[in-house]
Amino acid sequence: MNLPSSKTRRTDSTLSLSGEIGLAADGTVPAGIEAQPRNTFDRNKATLESEGPTLASVVSATCHLADVSDFAGFNRVYTEFFSDPLPLRTTVQSGLTIDAKVEITVIAEA
Repeated sequence: MNLPSSKTRRTDSTLSLSGEIGLAADGTVPAGIEAQPRNTFDRNKATLESEGPTLASVVSATCHLADVSDFAGFNRVYTEFFSDPLPLRTTVQSGLTIDAKVEITVIAEA
């Protein structure tokens, strides 16, 4: 999908990542709430590390869930990737594209 958007945007003190969905390496959308955020955070981690920061640098995460009933499963995966001090976080239910169950945007200290 070709969207008119930057993948990353850097300021003097932050690196912002555009919303990322949990596509598998082959471009398919995996089933299940745990596989998609795991893929998303893995992709976020790779993008951050290519620019300098790490997941530990994330100060804010905006998380969109297609179905709020997936909240508990999403949280299980979230805690695999983040620990104290936890990023600020907003989680909302949203209509998402191509059968995505989750889309995540993060902002990290640069």
